[in-house]
Amino acid sequence: MSNAQIEIQLIASLVAIACAIPGTFLVLRKMAMISDAISHSILPGIVVGFFITQDLNSPLLILLAAVTGIITVILVEYIQKTGLVKEDTAIGLVFPVLFSIGVILIAKNANDVHLDIDAVLLGELAFAPFDRLMVSGVDIGPKSLWVIGCILLITITLLIAFFKELKVSTFDVGLASALGFSPAIIHYGLMTVSSITTVGAFDAVGAILVVALMIAPAATAYLLTTDLKKMILLSIVFGVFSAISGYWVAHWLDASIAGSITTMLGLLFLSVYLFAPSKGLIAVMYREKQQRTEVSLLTFLLHLGNHQEQEERHVNHLNEHINWQKVRSKTVLDLALKNNMITIENDIVSLTKKGNEFTTQAISYIITNEDSKIEHMKDDFFLFRG
Repeated sequence: MSNAQIEIQLIASLVAIACAIPGTFLVLRKMAMISDAISHSILPGIVVGFFITQDLNSPLLILLAAVTGIITVILVEYIQKTGLVKEDTAIGLVFPVLFSIGVILIAKNANDVHLDIDAVLLGELAFAPFDRLMVSGVDIGPKSLWVIGCILLITITLLIAFFKELKVSTFDVGLASALGFSPAIIHYGLMTVSSITTVGAFDAVGAILVVALMIAPAATAYLLTTDLKKMILLSIVFGVFSAISGYWVAHWLDASIAGSITTMLGLLFLSVYLFAPSKGLIAVMYREKQQRTEVSLLTFLLHLGNHQEQEERHVNHLNEHINWQKVRSKTVLDLALKNNMITIENDIVSLTKKGNEFTTQAISYIITNEDSKIEHMKDDFFLFRG
């Protein structure tokens, strides 16, 4: 493995970590699309900063980009607060305008520099090792590595210093105000960090990959845990894994590194979306199937409790009168037998003592509609897991 390959993977990993931290809070605050808006709307700030300094390496570009990102958030919130449009519509109105202004400025005044539209949107990690940072004539590594490393250090420092404030203001704005925090300051501080992270990664990876690294790992982690610290850690792990694996996929396919990393993020999210233990699609479908079976069992037991005639309690009655398929009937009967709710003699179904208690409580709930009774009934009888 060459030095350039190591540097590319290191840069991609640092970008993934730097994006995962603010991205986690954006996902929890239901502001994922804001990251896309910021990643595009900061373009005018970068262009104006370049016009002022004539230097793509100037820190002023990062500062003005962050200011533009905050302006984007302010404009979106102002339009949303009018009540005339929703947040997604406000985002769709604001960032295309600001981005278009940046595109026009580039097209008219910056065609002869690296600040072109394709580089801004797509970026190219393969070229990052060639842009070196020289100090007193000494090569100390890729410029992107130092830029994103410094941003990551600042982000981690702010996260540690303001973790409690971020956590409280994210989950309960009212409580944050009551405790003396300023949710507005925390909010715009988060937006500032997001803007700085985005522009810091622009030159190396481009806006598309920044958005993917900021949202996809956090969204994936959200499907696996509700613990904030674990979610941040999982977001970092998923981001770094996708960055490194995406690089090698690109190397194997001779394809775009940014595109391969984004693809790996998508595949990782899809895997978790399908197979997550509690929130995954398969787990949800399984629970829904169980719940339908439980409701069918409840219906059947109530039917038995209301009828004493043998013909009404015959096994075949499930198919004939209640109109269930044979597979469903067998499933309901097996579940009732497994939980000692019924007995079957000569194909005649009878309620056990436990089944009678259940139907009595169920009827009582139906009549009174008291939540306390249904909760007690669920604990004792309804969640049949054998």
